[in-house]
Amino acid sequence: TKVNDPRFSAEEVDASDVNDVRALIRKAAPDIVVNAVDPRFVMPIFLACEEEKVNYMDMAMSLSKPHPDDPTKKPGVKLGDEQFAREKNWKDAGIYAVVGMGIEPGMSDVFARYAQDELFSRIDYLAVMDGSNLTVDGFDFAPSFSIWTTIEECLNPPLIYEEGRGWYTTEPFSELETFDFPEGIGPVECVNVEHEEVVLIPQKVKAKQVRFKYGLGAQFIETLKTIHTLGMDKKEKVKVGNVEISPRDLLASILPDPATIGDLMHGKTCAGTLVKGLDKAGKPKAVYIYNVVDNKWSMENYGNQAVVWQTAINPLIAMELIANGSWKPEGISGPEWFTAKPFLDLIEEYGSSWHIREEDSKGIAI
Repeated sequence: TKVNDPRFSAEEVDASDVNDVRALIRKAAPDIVVNAVDPRFVMPIFLACEEEKVNYMDMAMSLSKPHPDDPTKKPGVKLGDEQFAREKNWKDAGIYAVVGMGIEPGMSDVFARYAQDELFSRIDYLAVMDGSNLTVDGFDFAPSFSIWTTIEECLNPPLIYEEGRGWYTTEPFSELETFDFPEGIGPVECVNVEHEEVVLIPQKVKAKQVRFKYGLGAQFIETLKTIHTLGMDKKEKVKVGNVEISPRDLLASILPDPATIGDLMHGKTCAGTLVKGLDKAGKPKAVYIYNVVDNKWSMENYGNQAVVWQTAINPLIAMELIANGSWKPEGISGPEWFTAKPFLDLIEEYGSSWHIREEDSKGIAI
């Protein structure tokens, strides 16, 4: 997409090189750096901002590292741990970092904060539920965003939070359930997946259980299992003749680029937060708070496929709220650190929407 506006310019930078990013920051002198690249480059960009004392925002957090001895029961280094470990430096410097400010994490976390503030007196169960009915013409397997990231989050041990127990992990693709997504998407097979919300939400939202479930569908799950069985998920380089290449990088180069398949995509994508507990009057309540984007609509109006567009509006809304003083970040913050209503009020102004669907509240103890 071409933007005919003198306020926009493009520069080439090595996002893995802290000093290269620092040089660009000095040249551009921005109020805030918005990191919209692959999560592998979170820390170099984050550290460059810290060293140059400039504000920062991202849509995915620093990568996790599985527990060395018991990866499917105990967390090792969690998503975002490397960033939060440096919070004192940011506070001391008087700068801020808003992390996980995309759609998931991002809007899903805002929904969680809204549920706590406006709808529930007690939250027993909170699960971010992501699903779609997107198809891509000519491809049986074409992830709607980075295959590198898809493999990373789906094949790592999923992270779960429970009150009194804290964070723990399970086997990949655990707790298969079919969830009926709204607005015609319908039932999709969902499984536990590692995701930032499970790190962020328990820090500000009091819930007995928090997890992230991804509506991958049976075929997608089996394909990812095959990729793992064949070793094509490995990040480490292997020698092929006279060349060394990472199997995962090879796979990413073979599959279609998610940024270029919008015209071939059909269907809708849904991001939402399922919450169960007691309402403000102490009665059983269950809701699914969600956002749906139709790919046909996003392509016709913005020239971007649904998943990309759905992600991109959230840092824009967050920056507007920071600029007008509605949100006042300090140090390192996630989306649920802030009051949700100002964010939700702006969603419709940005051309999107959010909805609350009542769910079955049977079995919720008073």
